[in-house]
Amino acid sequence: EIGFYDTGDDALGIYVKDTIAYVADGNDGLRLIDVSDPTNPVEIGFYDTGDYAEGVYVKDTIAYVSDWNDGLRLINVANPTSPTEISFYDTGDIALGVYVKDTIAYVADYWDGLRFINVANPTNPVEIGFYDTGGYAWGVYVKDTVAYVADGNDGLRLINVSDPANPTEIGFYDTGDDALGIYVKDTIAYVAD
Repeated sequence: EIGFYDTGDDALGIYVKDTIAYVADGNDGLRLIDVSDPTNPVEIGFYDTGDYAEGVYVKDTIAYVSDWNDGLRLINVANPTSPTEISFYDTGDIALGVYVKDTIAYVADYWDGLRFINVANPTNPVEIGFYDTGGYAWGVYVKDTVAYVADGNDGLRLINVSDPANPTEIGFYDTGDDALGIYVKDTIAYVAD
């Protein structure tokens, strides 16, 4: 360990961009931590997302936060000392994980599976498709045209999302317990089970 910052609640998700760590901090919402000096991280901004911030993905100047019953929150972080909400989308169930690729936010939405939210206009996100994964979707990672979903007791699900209005499952793997987190690098999917 070279540094530490107590975020105050349950640090559940993190995304690092440049010198800022964006932390989904449970009941405390979104924390923005300056990590330019990793031995002395300092909070520079905060946004109360309203419910229980579980996951976060940052693209350009927007932080996409999966916020349990409050769905997907889009937070403008252009000024990291004063983040502001742009819009939100009620995903229907419990938004747990989020991954953004191109203009689509892929939300792991517990029993409601994988939701595809078009965020091309961030002030008006719109659902364009979904896939019932069978279990409870907890985490998601998208590479090329495949969404890898950590689907709780249903393990790892591989969903072809080349046509988000008509996704299809192309494979699965029973991980043995509850698949909760996923990261894909090259040809390997790493699953927190």
